[in-house]
Amino acid sequence: MAACPTPHLLHPLRLGRFELPNNLFAAPMAGVTDRPFRVLCKRLGAGYAVSEMVTSQRALWASLKTSRRADHAGEPAPIAVQIAGTDPAEMADAARYNIDRGAQIIDINMGCPAKKVCTRWAGSALMQDEPLALAIVEAVVAACAPRGVPVTLKMRSGWCAAERNALRIARGAEAAGIAMVTVHGRTREQGYGGVAEYDTVAAVKAALRIPVVANGDIDTPAKARAVLQATGADAVMIGRAAQGRPWVFGEIAHFLARGTPAVAPATRDVQRWLLEHLRDHHALYGEAAGLRSARKHIGWAVRGLPGGEAFRTQMNAIDDAQAQRRALQGWFDALAERHPRLPRVEADPAANDERGAQVAVAA
Repeated sequence: MAACPTPHLLHPLRLGRFELPNNLFAAPMAGVTDRPFRVLCKRLGAGYAVSEMVTSQRALWASLKTSRRADHAGEPAPIAVQIAGTDPAEMADAARYNIDRGAQIIDINMGCPAKKVCTRWAGSALMQDEPLALAIVEAVVAACAPRGVPVTLKMRSGWCAAERNALRIARGAEAAGIAMVTVHGRTREQGYGGVAEYDTVAAVKAALRIPVVANGDIDTPAKARAVLQATGADAVMIGRAAQGRPWVFGEIAHFLARGTPAVAPATRDVQRWLLEHLRDHHALYGEAAGLRSARKHIGWAVRGLPGGEAFRTQMNAIDDAQAQRRALQGWFDALAERHPRLPRVEADPAANDERGAQVAVAA
């Protein structure tokens, strides 16, 4: 029997004045979703991508790190910037600062579980103080509304298993003017461990009129479909699964639209995408810093490919940006000779089926 396509699960989505081409989003990830990576994700099928978080602390805005994070040159609209902090007035100022530098959508970070963020009571730590969390939402919305800039919110299911309060915060945020909510189905206590749950996402979706986005453990096209069906969410947000595999958005779009897996990308296409990304990365960071920070992206891209681990070790010893580009090109030249299409690293089908079943039961 032929696979049944589910085109209704893949659709455009309106966010403020923007019509997003589809409902497959690239998650904000510190140290990952810089402008070159966001551009690549959008090019390869993501309908929307959010920047890595920008601090609300004015004293750090002139830092090199923040200036790079606020660099949107050549990025297709809409440009979405995530801000993080604990003071409503500072967060409002941060929103205005980023709008002045090209941000067209502002996202509030209440999802980061990193210790260095949470110890300052930012990120997911804000979920422990609901009045403060909502005061920040109100202040940022008030700063953005006169500029016609939508504000979105990304959060976790709660601080810990005993206090999953995402639904209360989501209701308050919607009342305060938030345009879209993303829920990562883990508590801050879980970090990135354990398994994401989707009951909380489904509950938030059932209660709100604004778009709700599901996030957490969405790593295959089948999983994306299962989560959309189980939660009723308007979109899915993909984070770690896109590291080294930004074409995952196109694969998911193909599967949702046609009901069949996409063929693996041509190895030469992957080579071209990665080399263009590498050049953009070096241009943003400078060759000295860029070659070091690019190593993780290259490592993710070759992970699980034949000879990938040996190449990653070789790559980490290269200390010249041009040599890094030549090595990447040469390695993919050799891979393309043996494999015209990118070899797939197959997961255990039984494990995939089990995860899909767990999603359905949880909903």
